[in-house]
Amino acid sequence: MTRIRVRVQGVVQGVGFRPFVYGLACRLRLGGFVGNDGLGVLIEAEGEPAALDRLVEALTGQAPPLARVEQVRVEPIAAVGQTGFSISASGTSGPRTVLVAPDTATCADCLAEMADPADRRHGYAFTNCTNCGPRFTIVRELPYDRPGTTMAAFTLCERCDREYADPLDRRFHAQPVCCPDCGPRLELRTADGSVLPGDPVARAAGLLADGSIVAIKGLGGYHLAVAAGNENAVRALRQRKHREERPLALMVADLEAARRLCEVDGVEEEFLLDPARPIVVLERRPGAEVAASVAPRQRSLGIMLPYTPLHHLLAAAHPGPLVMTSGNLSDEPIAHRDDDAFKRLSGVADAFLTHDREIHTRVDDSVLRADRGGPLPIRRSRGFAPAPLTLPWEFPRHVLACGPELKNTFCLARDRHAFVSHHIGDLENHETLQSFTEGVEHFSRLFSVTPQVVVHDLHPEYLSTKYALDYADVELVAVQHHHAHIASCLADNGTDEPVIGVAFDGLGMGEDGTLWGGEFLVADLVDFTRAGHLAAVPMPGGASAVREPWRMGAAYLDAAYGTEWPDIAPVRDLLARQGGRLEQVVAAARAGLNAPRTSSAGRLFDAAAALAGVRDTVSYEGQAAIEFEQLADRSEPGCYVARVEPGTSGSPLVVHGSDLVDAVAAEVHAGVATPLVSARFHNGLAAIVTEVCELIRRDARLDTVALSGGVFQNTVLAERCVSGLEAAGFGVLTHRRVPPNDGGISLGQAAVCGARDRRW
Repeated sequence: MTRIRVRVQGVVQGVGFRPFVYGLACRLRLGGFVGNDGLGVLIEAEGEPAALDRLVEALTGQAPPLARVEQVRVEPIAAVGQTGFSISASGTSGPRTVLVAPDTATCADCLAEMADPADRRHGYAFTNCTNCGPRFTIVRELPYDRPGTTMAAFTLCERCDREYADPLDRRFHAQPVCCPDCGPRLELRTADGSVLPGDPVARAAGLLADGSIVAIKGLGGYHLAVAAGNENAVRALRQRKHREERPLALMVADLEAARRLCEVDGVEEEFLLDPARPIVVLERRPGAEVAASVAPRQRSLGIMLPYTPLHHLLAAAHPGPLVMTSGNLSDEPIAHRDDDAFKRLSGVADAFLTHDREIHTRVDDSVLRADRGGPLPIRRSRGFAPAPLTLPWEFPRHVLACGPELKNTFCLARDRHAFVSHHIGDLENHETLQSFTEGVEHFSRLFSVTPQVVVHDLHPEYLSTKYALDYADVELVAVQHHHAHIASCLADNGTDEPVIGVAFDGLGMGEDGTLWGGEFLVADLVDFTRAGHLAAVPMPGGASAVREPWRMGAAYLDAAYGTEWPDIAPVRDLLARQGGRLEQVVAAARAGLNAPRTSSAGRLFDAAAALAGVRDTVSYEGQAAIEFEQLADRSEPGCYVARVEPGTSGSPLVVHGSDLVDAVAAEVHAGVATPLVSARFHNGLAAIVTEVCELIRRDARLDTVALSGGVFQNTVLAERCVSGLEAAGFGVLTHRRVPPNDGGISLGQAAVCGARDRRW
């Protein structure tokens, strides 16, 4: 007889791993035990060598569906003659490096129980097991046991306790396990807190059908819901929430319902059914029966399927699609505590479908879309966080990367793990900064990360930068914004090799103090060289130019034509719309008054969109560019051209984006349809990307290009860039695990810091 000690690390707690090992060991007639501790799962097993080999092989090959085994270490130890196998109590002492599972959609077994009138959990809104349900959002501390979760407040009834204690039961040590006798309970309340009688779900469904707005408590916070087909209800939601035009996400009952609204291919079906249950951006069908205000001027809809028992019950009671948008006012964090939800949302929601299970960590829904057969993350949050990205390299020191200002995430890193946080939001107010601060503290405790170095953006006014600068007793490292974008793409793809990096986004502080955003870099994880960029133009009014894209149209017209603007339709139209403001803005830009210069690709898109007549003002970031993309004729092969001015004496080459704007203006004047103008602009910019990368390759001798930055969420541009670059013989790296937008910046910052530590 032989005895071994096995250490299993990864996402192995709260996913049914111990009962899996117990059942396997019993079948193999092994003695020993299995238990949780701060490092993961510890097994000691004794028996015939062949049986022990089968046990070890099964740990990776047959692990439970939610487990993610990263490492299995085996060492022989002295046999003690043990014959029975048991599950030991969790160890709470020593270091903690265990990983926490994300929240997971309700499994088929639990749904079957909910649908069975004879089952004691029939219609129960909190049914779960080891294969599904809340995880990260209810965890207070590790190890992952019930006392360390928000379910500690609910004492198990006798029958649930038997399930919890039975190693062969599907609910063995499922920490959220409960039933109607001992678990959380639903209530439907009015906005003033009064409890409404009757079945909460049925009555909430009735309110939704009548056009009311209902706040619904989910896994990571509250949603605001209305019937998606009710135009008046959707408009009321937008007005009360102060969300003017940004598309609203929809929840539909099942795949069939999703297909009635959108085109769904095989890859997109997999995304919809993934246990993470993200919002999936899909091409909408003509005549899709949703209110016009759900997604104005959009060819796509964001669709998700139910992921909690409550969602399934609500979908059965209200079979039509529901708008399910974050429970907040615009620019605020999602409400997740009951008192805060009633305080902030009572002026928005007519009723609250709530319950008494506390949410410890607020987490927004994740968003992705299909891209060349794989995922393109837009927001990485519920269902994915806090699972780390495992990288091929070690972090010599514990790192905190504070991320950017917009679409903020932070990242804590140790060993080979980068813990990218859930979506925090735009760090532009106290409430969101508080959410950021609480998140950093919670992640640090959960994952035993004590930062020794704190990384921040170059921009001194970002709240994330100010947070870093106030952090005591650490080394501070500044990482340029667009270098972080490219480093994020490299880390996402698990490579540290040098690349030509194309970083297109709204803006980020450059090393020269100007606002960059249309960058061609020669970069690795340690450092970068600015090899090229879009020609800088004034940004009239500073931040006002982001909200009013016509200002960028004026700046680019001035760059294209100087003081003698031609008498063409786009100029006349802009003058007619803006009147004397146009002359004032141009004069201020020429004088450099509140007009910082920027090479931003995002602002170039704004200029083109404004001159094409798409819109002069926006209600959310990137709206003009997004709508310009939506109009593009995907079948149009034509493209505009722009001059590329070679660099001299080590200076970067310069792309004259004003040539593209000149072409847009000329074709609008000639009466060319906007879909063709949009397509030719996109095609022209993609051709420029390939041309510039070929020029850089001659000197840098690099054959791989990394594409990053929020502009590459534009699938028309991204697809054309990838096709052109591959045709020119380049390998192309794009994002698959973190977003190309600023939500991926924190990973890039951490990766740069770790690489510098390893090299220096």
